[in-house]
Amino acid sequence: MAIEIGQKAPDFTLRDNEKNKVTLSEQKGKNVVLLFFPLAFTGTCTKELCTIRDTFNIYDRLNAQVYGISVDSLFSLDKFKKEQNLNFPLLSDFNKEASKAYESIYETFFNDMNGVSKRSAFVIDKEGVVRYAEVLENALDIPNFDAIQNCLQILN
Repeated sequence: MAIEIGQKAPDFTLRDNEKNKVTLSEQKGKNVVLLFFPLAFTGTCTKELCTIRDTFNIYDRLNAQVYGISVDSLFSLDKFKKEQNLNFPLLSDFNKEASKAYESIYETFFNDMNGVSKRSAFVIDKEGVVRYAEVLENALDIPNFDAIQNCLQILN
């Protein structure tokens, strides 16, 4: 069943690129933006996350905690974050639990890679409720950042 606006966000605990555990339910009191992306070091993923990096002041002003999530290892994500100078945490969903919970996973992806995160975006409000959900089938598409920012403005 697809994630729907108004439902409680599925909880998860993942490690960030610095090996710290991050639990979604512990983020209560903050608006959270979850950006699932297929693979670090790929063109569209780099473009997407660098767009967030370059407009991070907007998310900061809207009191939003942004997390990038992929099935890459936390070691790969750490290197990717450093190379791209990303200013928000990247979370490793290596075991694919969060991607599955958010129905943001390709069973089969490019070159026979199975279980890669679909590019998707979710806004979770301060109470842990989904307020925006966008799951993209085409990995070359980018989330609607204007809609995400609009949602965050409404929540503030």
